[in-house]
Amino acid sequence: MIQIRQLKFGYPESSFRLNIPELEIQDAEKVAVIGPSGCGRTTLLNLISGILIPDQGELTSGDVDLRKLNDSQRRAYRISQIGFVFQEFELIDYLNVRENILLPYYINQTLKLDESVQARARDLAASMQIEQYLNSRIDQISQGERQRVAICRALLTQPQILLADEPTGNLDPVNKRLIRDLLLEHATRTNAILIMVTHDDRLLDEFDRTIDI
Repeated sequence: MIQIRQLKFGYPESSFRLNIPELEIQDAEKVAVIGPSGCGRTTLLNLISGILIPDQGELTSGDVDLRKLNDSQRRAYRISQIGFVFQEFELIDYLNVRENILLPYYINQTLKLDESVQARARDLAASMQIEQYLNSRIDQISQGERQRVAICRALLTQPQILLADEPTGNLDPVNKRLIRDLLLEHATRTNAILIMVTHDDRLLDEFDRTIDI
């Protein structure tokens, strides 16, 4: 469970302030986060992942108090607990599609890259309909296909918390629902928390709850 109490956060030299008096997200809950651009939706995901630290208040994930972790501990927490689909994808241009999907296993020695992980990467690529591009460079595929690569990477470690920042933004209506349903299916199969930021009201119907910031 994710618990937030009296959280306050602001960026240095900015008038932006995010204030959350109280928020709880239960284990295995699937939540959509909506609101206008600039309201703090991406900031909320970055706080939950430990990329950002609150200025004040409490933020716990299970038994972990994120404010008490140092930088290396927060990185370990993200690797072990979080799957993050970034809005800007954060793919590595000089790696091919397969290598980008497998990236968490290349950069963290606590994750063991074996044939079962390789098979899971292939299965994820097939489910996202990008298996034919596994050996292609990132600059050889479209924006929508890059987005699917980023989603495969986030799902590969079978995280207990899945954070998705506009994961359907570059997709057509049919593929928007396909990707949303795949994220929901993963969360259901693994009992993971899913928090998805979206602008698209047509995607909200299958979530347990919608949070309007």
